[in-house]
Amino acid sequence: MIKKIDKNEERLRRHARVRKKVKGTSATPRLSVYRSLNHVYAQIIDDTKGVTLCSASTMEKDVKAKIADMTKTDAAKEVGKAIAAKAKKLKIEAVVFDRGGYIYTGRVQAVADGAREAGLNF
Repeated sequence: MIKKIDKNEERLRRHARVRKKVKGTSATPRLSVYRSLNHVYAQIIDDTKGVTLCSASTMEKDVKAKIADMTKTDAAKEVGKAIAAKAKKLKIEAVVFDRGGYIYTGRVQAVADGAREAGLNF
């Protein structure tokens, strides 16, 4: 009998492998991305303290108003811009990008591009 591959389990394995190397510090916190079927979530995390410093998603009111008629990829770019704006308020200039076990293309790349456009350094 053929077993069906659990794609999320495979993603979590990849994510754990990447997380061995990618650590967020107080100087350069980690920008973590999660994408669901319809939404994109981004968090800036200080791993030394174990604290989420700020977050943004397509579920927030201000972002939701901007992305009403956009594609998912364009919406992800807006999330990147929103997380960068919140990071600037907290005086965070540079982050380490954590793609969350996803392939760096499409919506994950759009979040990174939006954050870079808004002034975050990777």
